[in-house]
Amino acid sequence: MSVSVYINFRGNCREAVDFYAEAFQVSKQPIMTFGDAPADPNFPLSEESKKMIMHTFLIIHEMKFMFSDTPAEMPLTQGDNITIVINSKDMDEIKSVYSKLKEGGTIQMELGETFWSKCYGSLTDKFGVGWQLSYENEQTNM
Repeated sequence: MSVSVYINFRGNCREAVDFYAEAFQVSKQPIMTFGDAPADPNFPLSEESKKMIMHTFLIIHEMKFMFSDTPAEMPLTQGDNITIVINSKDMDEIKSVYSKLKEGGTIQMELGETFWSKCYGSLTDKFGVGWQLSYENEQTNM
């Protein structure tokens, strides 16, 4: 199991990643934009939002820091824009931890299959802490 941090921005993710890469003298990683992802007819995005970063990361002192923009079509409150990410190669572990964390919390995305993971879910626990849990294997290691 690994633990990471996920930081969301309101349209300036690319600028922030460039800043952090320079500050920590680390290499930038591949960038996936919202336009690169499969379209969701239930959630159309503007052309501007399609250019925004959906996912990228930096390795800083052996820890993965992940970053994303939050399109205007989605809510974002500064201060609530950082979540803890649990990645595991053990799907049962992901299901167990998710099940426990959701008690008394608020589910953002029910645990299930996505185009990037066979088992992913996100929630805010009863203490207001944001969590993302994701099964990872060689094909989904982003």
